[in-house]
Amino acid sequence: MDTNVITPEGHAELQQELDHLWRKERPEVTKIVQWAASLGDRSENADYQYNKKRLREIDRRVRYLRDRLSKLRVVEYNPAQEGKAYFGAWVTLINESDETLTFRIVGPDEIYSKKNYVSVGAPMALKCLGKSVGDLFSVRTLESQNEWEVIAIQYKPIILQKDDTHH
Repeated sequence: MDTNVITPEGHAELQQELDHLWRKERPEVTKIVQWAASLGDRSENADYQYNKKRLREIDRRVRYLRDRLSKLRVVEYNPAQEGKAYFGAWVTLINESDETLTFRIVGPDEIYSKKNYVSVGAPMALKCLGKSVGDLFSVRTLESQNEWEVIAIQYKPIILQKDDTHH
């Protein structure tokens, strides 16, 4: 499974984070560090110590983002995907207990702090790939085995209701 894939939206978010860190936050923190360093004794200077640590965190994240963005392959929507669940799709499932589950199949870099985003390599996403509306499949977890039916697939962004959560 190719885990170096990302949606155009996910790529744009990572690029925005990189730009923000490099162009806005890093210069601001660097100024504070320089100011705090000019005050003298750095061992007792909380501003200097905190902001120096923050600068290292920013630099680490910038290096990571630059490296990761260079490896990622943006997967654009293709009309040929219509009607089947592939990367980038919003999929809605229902099980025999009438529980519904709606999620978007995305790259692993996109799932953090995103409710209803599932990595393409996750078992549930893998089971959905290539499926059409009406297709059935089962997923075994430690607790149970559930039969799921695909009831909707779409590639346009959807607005989730407040009660659409993972069960």
